[in-house]
Amino acid sequence: MKIAGLQRAGLTALGAVAAVLFAFAVSSIAIVAAGASPITALQAMFDFGDVTNAVVNNITTILNRATPLFIAGLAVAIGFRMNLFNIGVEGQYRIAALVAAFVGGQLALPAPLHLTVIIVVAMVAGGLYALIPALLKVYRGVNEVIATIMLNFIAISMAAYLVRGPFAGEREEGVLTTSTPPIPESGMFPNVNWLFTMFGLPAPRGAGLWGFLIVAAVVGVVIWVVLERTRFGFEVKASGLNGTAALASGVNPRTMIISAMVLSGAVAGLIGLPEILGRTGSYGTSFTPGLGFLGIAVALLGRNKPGGIALAALLFGFLDRATTPLQFADIPPSVVSIIQGAIVLMVVIANEVTRRFALRQEERRAAGHASAPAPAGASA
Repeated sequence: MKIAGLQRAGLTALGAVAAVLFAFAVSSIAIVAAGASPITALQAMFDFGDVTNAVVNNITTILNRATPLFIAGLAVAIGFRMNLFNIGVEGQYRIAALVAAFVGGQLALPAPLHLTVIIVVAMVAGGLYALIPALLKVYRGVNEVIATIMLNFIAISMAAYLVRGPFAGEREEGVLTTSTPPIPESGMFPNVNWLFTMFGLPAPRGAGLWGFLIVAAVVGVVIWVVLERTRFGFEVKASGLNGTAALASGVNPRTMIISAMVLSGAVAGLIGLPEILGRTGSYGTSFTPGLGFLGIAVALLGRNKPGGIALAALLFGFLDRATTPLQFADIPPSVVSIIQGAIVLMVVIANEVTRRFALRQEERRAAGHASAPAPAGASA
């Protein structure tokens, strides 16, 4: 059984690597069509600078981008484990980030308590917003894809209204953007630049390496334990695979749907906090959009496993950082979007191919055991 498991893991890793390489090959066609050289594009993407400071800053950019994408991937993966397609992560993190930033800007508390309140408020807001499609699915049979898409539009429009209206802070003269009241220093998460300085490297410039990276890592470990090592995780998976069989074994699929969606929404509520607590200190009209949708791609690429999601988030962070050097090399930055889309498409295909191959291997192994002669001396 252990050998079979290692074979499946090896096939999965091989399929993911092949998919990424094939995606880059396909993207080369778009690069050539844009009148550029794929080799030049590749060199630009891996150009981290000639001095140590530039390398550190580029690595920081990748990690800061990967942190919210990792959390987004975890949120989507929880829904996938229950066989639910939670497209509403986009709306859930927008609402949660807005509410948490507004509440954080109204409080004056000691640093640890202030941070804790902001994080809890974000998780509660995200979980409550995810509860809406869960209840619609359980009690009215509304498909969660349709419900969450509609709720995304509502959340985006609601956030735009609130940040310009009831939740707006004072705007300085000449500033076109609006935002919530600034969060006091006690509510901001300290950076973790010491991860560089402890190795004798210079600290990154600007806001530095966001400290929420540590929270994201802890959340990843907790989600892995909950889904892989607890009864709740087993019941979620069982309900997603076969609700009728789960009900017969004493598991209530309706409860599992609600629990999985709320947990997914609660994790989604954390997506916007790395940026708010690490750099901006508020939720504004220029807040980073699209992280929830990218989380779907990250979860698919990572096979819904925290470890795989972390690698996928780093890959997407690397590709996003590559947009700037590609522009300097006179290559359209849209090439990055093409690469990301091609990677997801190829990974989905590779996953299906490896799944079918592994299934055939299992069937052959089972057939071989069934046709094996009985041991000598065995009684009928």
